[in-house]
Amino acid sequence: MNGKVIIISAPSGAGKTTIVKHLLGIKDFRLAFSVSACTRPAREGEVDGRDYYFISVDRFKNMIEDGAFVEWEEVYKNSYYGTLKSEVDRIWKTDHHVLFDVDVMGGINLKNKYRDKALAIFVMPPSVEVLKKRLEQRGSETEEKIRNRVNKAALEMKFMRKFDVALLNDDLKTALEEAERLVSGFLAKPPEV
Repeated sequence: MNGKVIIISAPSGAGKTTIVKHLLGIKDFRLAFSVSACTRPAREGEVDGRDYYFISVDRFKNMIEDGAFVEWEEVYKNSYYGTLKSEVDRIWKTDHHVLFDVDVMGGINLKNKYRDKALAIFVMPPSVEVLKKRLEQRGSETEEKIRNRVNKAALEMKFMRKFDVALLNDDLKTALEEAERLVSGFLAKPPEV
């Protein structure tokens, strides 16, 4: 393990993906996106290997047994997400730091795995109500799925203290500037010996 890892986690709809895309655009950070594996079907416009590695439930379970994941989780019944060891190795071999866009439990698992080599940022929505509106505006989820995500978000916010820092995404410009500041400071620190 030669690089560092940046973990961005949040309840669904809090804006973590927007922050991740912004950070990836800062070339001096030498960040590379870790593509997660999942068992859900691809949404319109998503590409296998770019957005996610889309894997069948059976294959995902076999890969768990084979020890292919740094971390994995069954987020909903038969809906698995995970981080492939091969993905982290691929990024470090290119002399980049790994940038994760993962759900809250995945973020906690990654922080526990990489400890001082990791900066774990929890992106906070202004409120659960704002989060619900953001999910509705996406137009990609059923009412039931939105309700499930909102209920899960309320639970996930209780885990905020397990992260190094909470980043409020109330004003996007301010949140992006703060994310830059946090990552810049972390990457500038010499590695722990």
